[in-house]
Amino acid sequence: MTIAPVHVIGGGLAGSEATWQLAQAGVPVILHEMRPVRRTEAHQTEGLAELVCSNSFRSDDAETNAVGVLHAEMRMANSLIMASGDASQVPAGGALAVDRVAFSDRVSQTLASHPLVTIVREEVTGLPPKDWDLVIISTGPLTAPSLAEAIAAETGADSLAFFDAIAPIVHFDSIDMNVAWFQSRYDKVGPGGTGKDYINCPMTKEQYEAFVGALLAGAKTEFKEWEGTPYFDGCLPIEVMAERGPETLRHGPMKPMGLTNAHNPTVKPYAVVQLRQDNALGTLYNMVGFQTKLKHGEQVRIFRTIPGLENADFARLGGLHRNTYINSPILLDRTLQLKSRPGLRFAGQITGCEGYVESAAIGLLAGRFAAAQRLGKDIKPPPPTTAFGALLGHITGGHIVSDDEPGKRSFQPMNVNFGLFPPLEPGTQLRPEGFEGRFRGKDKALAKKKALAARALADCRRWLDSNNALAAAE
Repeated sequence: MTIAPVHVIGGGLAGSEATWQLAQAGVPVILHEMRPVRRTEAHQTEGLAELVCSNSFRSDDAETNAVGVLHAEMRMANSLIMASGDASQVPAGGALAVDRVAFSDRVSQTLASHPLVTIVREEVTGLPPKDWDLVIISTGPLTAPSLAEAIAAETGADSLAFFDAIAPIVHFDSIDMNVAWFQSRYDKVGPGGTGKDYINCPMTKEQYEAFVGALLAGAKTEFKEWEGTPYFDGCLPIEVMAERGPETLRHGPMKPMGLTNAHNPTVKPYAVVQLRQDNALGTLYNMVGFQTKLKHGEQVRIFRTIPGLENADFARLGGLHRNTYINSPILLDRTLQLKSRPGLRFAGQITGCEGYVESAAIGLLAGRFAAAQRLGKDIKPPPPTTAFGALLGHITGGHIVSDDEPGKRSFQPMNVNFGLFPPLEPGTQLRPEGFEGRFRGKDKALAKKKALAARALADCRRWLDSNNALAAAE
């Protein structure tokens, strides 16, 4: 029996993962990617799954961190994105960070060589034709205007847009290591790491205050059509954070906690700028949390006032890119289908999730849902107790619309976090065996996270096992 293909529009992380899941289930896929026919403001290559904002997949801790749990669930589900990330990782403390080029190359080559995958380089300018009965739109934060307009026309809802900012990248050999030092926060050792995976640049109180003043006074990129755009808190430009108060940065990306200056151990830095390895060779480091909309000349001038970066050679300076997403709780059902047009699914950041891993996870789910539909099989959404289910729940129904602001669009992007998980069942034992003394505060909070994580992974395994008919090559 001939199986009709499923069309996937967009070759980012979500689209690549959806394509992989479909093909592994035995369903032919036609993947439409507009690059290089049409380029974007942020991408630099035509590779699939190109990483734009950062090279980090964040924490890989599957015991106490929600994104680490999502990593683990995706690995259980034979995720191409996680397998490619694991194969191209670079040291990053407790995080999973990757060599961008190696990662994209691996995803691109894996899909291009799959016998059930056809990659078509073209721009899809409107909603797909009706004879494409099963489609996944995963065009991400840089959805082409013509397609965005078509989506808005179909849904009758205005898309919300905001702008993620890109952090600068510095050549390692231009960093003064007589001032800076290697150390992960609290010396934490992560996958492929040593506990000394970040470069740290210390600041005194006077240097910090002068730096914040320069950020506030520096010339920013101005685009009238972008005015009034809300930023997502997880990717705020550094100067926007500085506008929120003089101490904001010191309690955010520039916090000095867990770090000891190797060159002057007895003096505690007032603030610290961290840089994380950006490629496998270790020749490039990105400035952690330094997404910015400062003009390029201002970036060079201001960032070279950071101790250790006085002679910094920037491989890439920061910039902005557009992010468009739909009002998913209103528009999508629990299998990510558009309610007004069954068979048309959305995946990735366009659904209102935030982050590389989250986008890929929603692509994974969309691919599995579409595969089941094409093969005539029944598949239930993942339990809300799993990271998959918690994230899906936020997108398709976890948002509460404010009653006192009728008609106001308030749905916002969200990273996966334990706040999206259902509470633990009453009576769940949290106190570790043999624990003596008071069990409260940090000990209790950590135990709760461990219990949520353990429950999530167990429930995810049961969910995957119940749908193993889809896993043709797992």
